[in-house]
Amino acid sequence: MSDKLIIFDTTLRDGEQSPGASMTKDEKLRIARQLERLKVDVIEAGFAASSNGDFEAVQLIAKTIKDSTVCSLSRANDRDISRAAEALKGANRSRIHTFIATSALHMEKKLRMSPDQVFEQAKLSVRFARNLVADVEFSPEDGYRSDPDYLCRVLEAVIKEGATTINVPDTVGYAVPELYGLFIKELRERIPNSDQAVWSVHCHNDLGMAVANSLAGVKIGGARQVECTINGLGERAGNCSLEEIVMAVKTRRDYFGLDLNIDTKHILATSRMVSQTTGFVVQPNKAVVGANAFAHASGIHQDGVLKARDTYEIMRAEDVGWSANKIVLGKLSGRNAFKQRLVELGVQLESEADINTAFAKFKELADRKSEIFDEDILALTSDKGRPQGDEQYGFVSLSQRSETGERPQASVVFTVQGKEVKGDSDGNGPVDASLKAIESLVKSGAEMVLYSVNAISGSTESQGEVTVRLQNSGRVVNGVGADPDIVVASAKAYLSALNKLHSKAERVAAQG
Repeated sequence: MSDKLIIFDTTLRDGEQSPGASMTKDEKLRIARQLERLKVDVIEAGFAASSNGDFEAVQLIAKTIKDSTVCSLSRANDRDISRAAEALKGANRSRIHTFIATSALHMEKKLRMSPDQVFEQAKLSVRFARNLVADVEFSPEDGYRSDPDYLCRVLEAVIKEGATTINVPDTVGYAVPELYGLFIKELRERIPNSDQAVWSVHCHNDLGMAVANSLAGVKIGGARQVECTINGLGERAGNCSLEEIVMAVKTRRDYFGLDLNIDTKHILATSRMVSQTTGFVVQPNKAVVGANAFAHASGIHQDGVLKARDTYEIMRAEDVGWSANKIVLGKLSGRNAFKQRLVELGVQLESEADINTAFAKFKELADRKSEIFDEDILALTSDKGRPQGDEQYGFVSLSQRSETGERPQASVVFTVQGKEVKGDSDGNGPVDASLKAIESLVKSGAEMVLYSVNAISGSTESQGEVTVRLQNSGRVVNGVGADPDIVVASAKAYLSALNKLHSKAERVAAQG
């Protein structure tokens, strides 16, 4: 077996299936570039057949990314596979990832197909995909709950048809580590041609064991690819966390004996970019990338770390991107320093005009707060809440009045298809009044299912980052806004969510 572990990142596909985590084409490209900088082996860019938007995103990423393999998911049918192949044209290295359910429950209740029909469909889909690209991955959806005898039959057949990677997903997060590892091991031992494919694991976190299950699949089962997402992003309880897998294998090389391509010093920047793009805040006690991951509050711990850091630290914070000597920009910082920081953060703006616009926003913010942190720059360059291109709504200005004993009032000026309008309302507080002022004109009828405030950096003059999640007619979207004024950030976030609701791009749910 190879001593190299392949990291397959599906943040842009499975991670995007989190309610409200959908991303624009430009946001996907920005994250893909950062994943390439992180030296991820395979980037699953999307599900090309699900919508025109996803097709365009996969196509753009395929044409832009040079070092990582770019992958598109497809169901086991000719239309999906052809669409994936078309989107991947022009990629340096491309992969089609096709899947079909193999558990008795899924075949009967979801597919309404017999096991023999699924067997034939799996073979034909891999054969068709193999004629279009050299690199084909096959996943038996709900593989862990599938009958082992039947699964061996299917997987042997698809390897014969040319599947180069076999992924065995724990689609519903039902597995426990030892049993999952033994399950992979049994399949590999029983299938005569198992050595002709790379074996992969894809675990969901419903019981909080996605990382443990994946590592067991590697150590016990002999898998040499792990499918994961930044920050463990994903539907329901999320997916296996890339940063935890990478640092577990790297830190415990004595146990796993595996090498990785990943450039770990870019982990933190990637985590922050995904968090700020999707609005899914990283919990402070999250391993590796949480704000408290390398913090020591106990006096005994602090004393030990000061004397010898390995008394309580098994990883170096700087190895994953934390820096004790962070250079902080301010209003006296020049354009070159700002431009260099954009490069360091993996932010690639398309033209000098875009850099000038971002620098002007930076100067404007620097006049309002004394220190500008990396998180501030990421928030600035993401343009959350601002009118862009064909967006329906864009924030212009806000005024509000709030006084003890009186009902707060707010006026919000925003654009609707480029034309300025003004909404007025009162509310239970300044945020409530501001959002009601917008809704008084928009009349979206959407239900707010989440309102969350997060300080981008750690002081009272920090920018506030607000996430608003709206639900309407079965659609769930997130909007994110950032500003030193929380009320303004809230209005930007609300307008951002309304823009996503207004977008009619339909998505086809897929699970691997």
